[in-house]
Amino acid sequence: MRKWMIWMVCLGLGLGPCVRAFAMDGSKTVTVWEEGQDRAPDGEQPATAKSPDGDRPAQPDPLKLNAQSAVLADGLTGRVLYGKGEDTIRPMASTTKIMTCILALELGNPDDVVTATKEAAGQPKVHLGVQSGQTFYLKDLLYSLMLESHNDAAVMIAEHIGGSVPGFARLMNEKAKALGCENTYFITPNGLDAKETDEAGVEHVHSTTAADLARIMAYCVNLSPKRQEFLEITQTQNYFFTDVPGKHSYNCTNHNAFLTMMDGVVSGKTGFTGGAGYSYVAAMEKDGRPYVIALLGCGWPPHKTWKWADARKLFNFGLEHYQMKDVYEEQRFSPVPVTGGLCWDDGSGAGTDQVSLTMGQESTGRELKLLLGEDEQVEIRQNLPVRLAAPVQAGQKVGTVEYRLNGQTVRSFPVYTENGVEQITLKRCLLRVGALFGGLWERQRPAG
Repeated sequence: MRKWMIWMVCLGLGLGPCVRAFAMDGSKTVTVWEEGQDRAPDGEQPATAKSPDGDRPAQPDPLKLNAQSAVLADGLTGRVLYGKGEDTIRPMASTTKIMTCILALELGNPDDVVTATKEAAGQPKVHLGVQSGQTFYLKDLLYSLMLESHNDAAVMIAEHIGGSVPGFARLMNEKAKALGCENTYFITPNGLDAKETDEAGVEHVHSTTAADLARIMAYCVNLSPKRQEFLEITQTQNYFFTDVPGKHSYNCTNHNAFLTMMDGVVSGKTGFTGGAGYSYVAAMEKDGRPYVIALLGCGWPPHKTWKWADARKLFNFGLEHYQMKDVYEEQRFSPVPVTGGLCWDDGSGAGTDQVSLTMGQESTGRELKLLLGEDEQVEIRQNLPVRLAAPVQAGQKVGTVEYRLNGQTVRSFPVYTENGVEQITLKRCLLRVGALFGGLWERQRPAG
């Protein structure tokens, strides 16, 4: 009944467009959105990648990489520039430790004192050789973790940051999901081969994909608020430290030999287990072009050096075929009509039946640099509403502008309303009627 009264009053006042939000049955219109335009035998070097599912043909591998899975990716967006079995889930050995390190940097304090537990002291080689009850500064353990790949240091860090190894693994998995890694599952902080069954009875393996691992590395070296600290640790060649009392001293040497093999390499982490084979993840920046690579299953003993050959091939491919280009463009938006809104000025300043749109401040005047091949073009898609239903708040997010490349979104910017529109109500209609008739009476009343 109330909605019918508003309808009739507004029709009588010629305000029909203001009440489009109310249908004859009293239902509210909804916003309508516009569409914007397995393990190979040791020693073999397969020329094609194994498909993640058996129904699809194997991917060609022009570089003839040794690794079973490999990725070259844009170091800022994580976009895959060259892939071989990049979505195949595999164990990743000590490349796990890049996630352990970045979480410890973000959640811990370098001056924290960390105590070795019996579990940490019992970790297999490669290890620092700590004893239960020994204390170390967190900063020193991070060098032990990343330069020498010590498994006991990883467990000490995990227990300190997460309360326990399972607690830290939960943090690792939450971070992976936040970074868009849908095919990654962490169980250990050091990358030792592991399996576990969750509460639902589902078995999980400590594993990732080359694409996910490259995405994590891109975050560590280019996007994390602690990226500078991460780079400082992983670029250090030698590091000396003692336990907190100063009774025992230790020296660490960086085992990422590729740091000095190729100009522009800024970080990396090696790994090996019997289940994973040799693994490697690394980052490069040259001439303003950031790249990351990830290699999984890159041979088994005695082929320890295969990963260096694959890494060189991938980085050279990126340097030869991709250039950095700024694709950002300022956007113009048409006003969006609002149904069911207050469309006359009652002194509140909300008298309008449309809203203006603007890009968020985080996108104003920005650059958006992407690594592009010579034939690649970026598509800009505006995902905006055809109309909105009142009430609409100023500063309300109502859409996005997407930059798409090869059918994939590589960056998305939010779009907000510049002004608000209040919802029409029976009370405001009646007040409007009273104001109109009051004005009419004053004009028609005889003078004197």
